[in-house]
Amino acid sequence: MTKSIGIVGAGQFAGVFAKLFAAHPGISDIYFTDLIKERAEEQASTYGATGTFESFEAMLESDVDAVAIFTQRWTHGPLVVQALRAGKHVYSAVPMAISEAEIAEIIEAVRETGLTYMMGETSYYNPATVFARKKQAEGAFGRIFYAEGDYVHDMDLGFYDAYEYSGGENWKSTASYPPMLYPTHSVGGVLGATGGHAVSVSCIGVRDQRQDGVFDRDVSMFDNDFSNATALFELNDGGAMRINEMRRVGYPSHIRESRFRYFGTEASMEQLALVSVWQDKETVTDISGDLETQATMDMDDPMLANVAPALRDAFVSGMASVHDADRLPAEFRGLPNGHEGSHHFLADDFVTAINTGSLPPINAWEAARYTLPGIIAHQSALSGGERLPVPDFGDAPAELPIAELSKSAK
Repeated sequence: MTKSIGIVGAGQFAGVFAKLFAAHPGISDIYFTDLIKERAEEQASTYGATGTFESFEAMLESDVDAVAIFTQRWTHGPLVVQALRAGKHVYSAVPMAISEAEIAEIIEAVRETGLTYMMGETSYYNPATVFARKKQAEGAFGRIFYAEGDYVHDMDLGFYDAYEYSGGENWKSTASYPPMLYPTHSVGGVLGATGGHAVSVSCIGVRDQRQDGVFDRDVSMFDNDFSNATALFELNDGGAMRINEMRRVGYPSHIRESRFRYFGTEASMEQLALVSVWQDKETVTDISGDLETQATMDMDDPMLANVAPALRDAFVSGMASVHDADRLPAEFRGLPNGHEGSHHFLADDFVTAINTGSLPPINAWEAARYTLPGIIAHQSALSGGERLPVPDFGDAPAELPIAELSKSAK
């Protein structure tokens, strides 16, 4: 059994995943659509797609089985719901949505249609998260009572170019996107290893002082001037999680933009840019080699022509020794990877889910737990750090009704 997939948004990520979807034995045909028609046509030609659609709506009216959404980060929620209601399985880039109401609509649409939704959070497959998840399953940490997740990516390291490429002449209004509304790389690496969910938060937002028109409330379409934010969350098991979202920071994010620390009653794990350690009450073990990744393509590959040089590391990094590469399709061997080996797993888990009717690891309920805490944290920062409750949509159901993809599913 195979499925067809339509890629929405022919930007910097679309081509990387198009190549993987095209190679996957569970995908038959690939299509593209983009607001800029020429970009869709160019990528369709480059990656041997079956064709293009004039619009997102035209794609939804077609017989395409699934869509992969790679549009601007604040647009995902409504597009996801629209696609699910049209009878399409959905893979969505992060974040899931930008409001609690949008998240609730996605979960309701998944529940009612029985269709697959998966959020493409790279940190779930980050080598540090994979390592910690295995240790947690073994009970090696004891009780994890405190964990930290940092997404430390300075605007100077590629983000100006990326926002200008996607945002056009008014790009500064969108480059001010609030840091805590993009929390999944940090939250996902913690909860992806430990499980559970946030129940309350207090967050401090740091107002920007660069004065270059970015993070300027008079320019920002989000009325935002926070460039950095730090949140402390209470978790449902009584533990704590600290999350940093930083866009002005002296740190080599091209080497490692997401990093994590987990402290348990029996053992702990800590990660820096170049060094990672596992430690118990007697010894410290350097595990840097277990988490080290290797490039899977040249930094000057034509595939990366539209990606800022400072961002290219994230598009080429492959798997670490802790990854289970054997469970991937043989057709993926030798293909470009990215974000510390996560791209192959993201593509395979989504395609497997839509072909088998199984829930993917980062399903709608899990995605909500990675996304909503940041939304509430931003509200807390706007309220001077007021401690606020974080709602939860519960665990994913054991199974959903299998959807029949037909005109009647719309």
